[in-house]
Amino acid sequence: MTTLKPRGDLEAISPYKQGKSDLADHADPIKLSSNESSFGPSPNTIAAFKSIAENIHRYPDGSQTELRQAIADTLKLDANKIVCGNGSEELIGLVVRTYISPGDEMLLSENHFVMCPIYGRSAGADVIFAPEKNYRVDVDALLERVNDKTRMVIVANPNNPTGTYIADSEIRRLHAGLPENVLLLVDDAYAEYVTAEDYGSALDMVEQHNNVLVTRTFSKIFGLAGLRIGWAYCPQSILENVQRIRTPFNANSAAMKAAAAAIKDIEYIAMVREHTAKWQKIISERVTEMGIKILPSVTNFYLLDFAENENKSGADAAAFLESKGIIPRPAGSNSNTGYVRITVGLDDENEAVLKALAEYMSN
Repeated sequence: MTTLKPRGDLEAISPYKQGKSDLADHADPIKLSSNESSFGPSPNTIAAFKSIAENIHRYPDGSQTELRQAIADTLKLDANKIVCGNGSEELIGLVVRTYISPGDEMLLSENHFVMCPIYGRSAGADVIFAPEKNYRVDVDALLERVNDKTRMVIVANPNNPTGTYIADSEIRRLHAGLPENVLLLVDDAYAEYVTAEDYGSALDMVEQHNNVLVTRTFSKIFGLAGLRIGWAYCPQSILENVQRIRTPFNANSAAMKAAAAAIKDIEYIAMVREHTAKWQKIISERVTEMGIKILPSVTNFYLLDFAENENKSGADAAAFLESKGIIPRPAGSNSNTGYVRITVGLDDENEAVLKALAEYMSN
């Protein structure tokens, strides 16, 4: 029997592996592996989600009018430049398919959203990685790698898995150094968490340039990860081209209804942001006292680096946390250079993590 074979270049693509969701020995573990909002959606958002129940036999609004207008009204944007999708990752994939051809180059920072190289390679691109400085996107390193084959630069700001960010002035300097035929995609997935004064979303750059696009998601601070809903803000010319390959019902009715309510719930989002910033400070101080290196994060997660801890490793720390019923996200190798990424949870969840880490370090 003949076996069907995929394209030869697909063999070089490693499929995405999601973080753990359960533990065999713990019926109700603390899940801090996927940067979800521990608060979940607001009451208003849940009510909006339930309100659509009797109409789910109808197709969604393919023009996404209600959600696009809610986003535009809340953030003072042009609704005609917004497109929504099945999470921001679908929109990133659509943009890659729209603008990348075989033989083109896609440029990413060393630490990047893991789906980006998958999308790039599946489109036939050569994916180029620029090193970082102190776990931050290095604009100079990116610009040094731009050549006549470069078609797209994707930067997550803040970044994942580091939690670091670069200032608004650096994003603008990056764009200024790019040729006009290179698209800059800025992934703003964690933008709503940032309180740093020198941070700025690239949303306003979309109004000024034809080669800038911003993606955002409702999966993080809005607590809608399970509904898979995100959006992109882009110049009209880019939007028109993406619409050529977007499926007509790529965003479902329940997700759009809930998201339209979520983005209007300003006080609820402010509460989640303040809680997260408070705990980032507490966690940073306490793990530093334990002798663990923690990267400065402006998001709802933090990255622990065990490279400087003799006889300790990220893999072992992750395993110890799991033994206590806590699910983190290990990263790196099994050696002392391993990392552990942990989501900021509720008060009791954060205290449980700190207690477990202290016990691990004292062993």
